Amino acid sequence: MSEVDLHIHSYISDGRFSPADIVRKAAGAGLKVIALTDHDSVGGVASAIEAAGDFPQLRVIPGVEISTDVPQGEVHMLGYFIDYTDKELLLELDNMRNSREKRAQDMIAKLADLGMAIEWQRVQEIAGSGTVGRPHIAQAMLEKGYIASFKEAFNKYIGFGKPAYARRVKMTPLEAVKLILRTNGLPVLAHPLTVNDHEALVAELTPGGLTGIEAYYGEYSTEEIKKLVSLADKHGLIATGGSDYHGLDDNTETPLGGADVPMESAEKLISLVEHRTLKTAG
Repeated sequence: MSEVDLHIHSYISDGRFSPADIVRKAAGAGLKVIALTDHDSVGGVASAIEAAGDFPQLRVIPGVEISTDVPQGEVHMLGYFIDYTDKELLLELDNMRNSREKRAQDMIAKLADLGMAIEWQRVQEIAGSGTVGRPHIAQAMLEKGYIASFKEAFNKYIGFGKPAYARRVKMTPLEAVKLILRTNGLPVLAHPLTVNDHEALVAELTPGGLTGIEAYYGEYSTEEIKKLVSLADKHGLIATGGSDYHGLDDNTETPLGGADVPMESAEKLISLVEHRTLKTAG
């Protein structure tokens, strides 16, 4: 188990547990540095940081995972150490969450056309107080017996290019990088291997302020991680990582701390922020 996990979701977006529960679980697992990175929301950051007050050995980095759009699909951008009270950020994220709901309804309609009836009310119940997302639709599909696993839902029906997939309003990857930078955050490309021609995208985003790429990802092989670390080194970026934990499927999901992220990754991010703070104070 790693002592670092920089990619975690709570029920504020599409995870199972509350931000406080995530903190308690992370502390219980021996983690030292985590980042709460809910999809298009910073609504759980304050409560996660507050909960961490009971665990002095654990540092919580305020984060977010912003969904962006490219012609070939989606690109997710992680923002670390963002100012989660920034008005521009909150407005942009609110607009994106509203588009998530419309998209979910469109996907449910497409599933119905495929003979898989999912009730919108049930999807809302699964989401609870969080923003409705594709994992909630997958959970409803699982309950109905339409699929055998969460992965099957994405691989066959609701993943990009699949018959029940629906687009929504998003910004471009570069726009997300710029937004994160304007809120004093550090932008990192999430799970790069889900991106078509990720090397070209990294080369495009680096001059715009990209700080790192998520190399140590729960599902990546040793060889894949090695190549991504080399890509990060090539562009002078930090190789970060995390589990992408949602707490929804214990059988297939990488557990908290399950990605082998070196402490050095977190230390480099923290050092960048501390150096920036010193320069501002000076």
